Amino acid sequence: MHRAWIVAGVAFVATVGAAGFRATPGVLINPLRQEFGWSLSAISAAVSINLILFGVTAPFAAALMERFGIRRVVASALVLVAAGSGLTVFMRASWQLILCWGVLVGLGTGSMAMSFVAMVTGRWFVKRRGIVTGVLTAGGATGQLAFLPVLASLTARYGWRSAALTVAGCALAVVPLIVFFLRDHPASVGLPAYGADEVQAPPVRTTGAARRATTALRDAARTGTFWLLAGSFAICGATTNGLIGTHFIPAAHDHGMPQTTAAGLLALVGAFDIVGTVASGWLTDRYDSRLLLAMYYGLRGLSLLVLPGLLAATLHPSMLVFVLFYGLDWIATVPPTIALCRERFGDAGPVVFGWVFASHQVGAALAASAAGFIHDQTGRYDAAFYLAGLLALGAAALSFGIRRPRVQLRVAFAE
Repeated sequence: MHRAWIVAGVAFVATVGAAGFRATPGVLINPLRQEFGWSLSAISAAVSINLILFGVTAPFAAALMERFGIRRVVASALVLVAAGSGLTVFMRASWQLILCWGVLVGLGTGSMAMSFVAMVTGRWFVKRRGIVTGVLTAGGATGQLAFLPVLASLTARYGWRSAALTVAGCALAVVPLIVFFLRDHPASVGLPAYGADEVQAPPVRTTGAARRATTALRDAARTGTFWLLAGSFAICGATTNGLIGTHFIPAAHDHGMPQTTAAGLLALVGAFDIVGTVASGWLTDRYDSRLLLAMYYGLRGLSLLVLPGLLAATLHPSMLVFVLFYGLDWIATVPPTIALCRERFGDAGPVVFGWVFASHQVGAALAASAAGFIHDQTGRYDAAFYLAGLLALGAAALSFGIRRPRVQLRVAFAE
């Protein structure tokens, strides 16, 4: 077995953990409101900062991986997550939630975001790159599936502190796997990338990580493709992590559904997303990524427009159909977006994708805060769901507007 598959397996474990750690606030919102009396807007502010840092960290983390190695950056990120989650058990004020869960966990999970996936697949795979990207991206859904029901059950039985300590312990448990099995580049173990014919030395980066990241942004921002990708991916974040990932559980609870049942539904979204994202990777290897994105966003918009009429105190077939449909589409957008960044921006593709992913998280943060504000003002989430559905239809139009290059050109990025 090629060493690339071992590296991909360890990367999958890290992405599973990062997604599970990131999804935890959805379980903690109601317990924190009940214990401390904090408003939904105050708690959503911490979630928003987490989401912003989760995205903004990504391009700098990709540049740091180029300079210091994937293994060091990911191991350090896991320690940050453990510290941020573990320290929440001592908090007494909302600003401490912002510091621990917003800043520390945001920085840690952001260093294991989708730019990490782009870095691993770009270095270790030539063949099967799309399908591996899909599988690693599906690690995010697997994280929801594995963590949310467990954390919801722990919170219901033993309180939210048990869930926070569980996240800290799981983050620390992954560190040895990263240290012993993850490698920075196939050349470091004397191998070619999977599907390549010869060993290629890794590029030597002499510039700082910050300069590398900002230079990539400067050059990419001169192209219309970057702005179309960034705009559509911002809406992707708003309609997934920001709205559904953060507010689906409290929205369902508003209609009388038990929190554990709502968490189970959100985990089921993650289960179907595994299938959808892997299938999207397979499709990305074979079809036009622009058209795939337009289809994914359009279907997502239609599903969000009908969601307010499906929420109820008990499960019914229509809600399960929504979960199936939305799950298949959840982050199926990632493989074609990574592919477009790689095609249009060459070797700088992972760093450029980091910036595109940053826009994803800015959109998620805005949606998390806006949905909390809408609920505080109206007592309902309906307007937030309708607005998100319309935005997703707009993202479909943006994706369709990306032009195919007349020839296969790659943008040269200065170091």
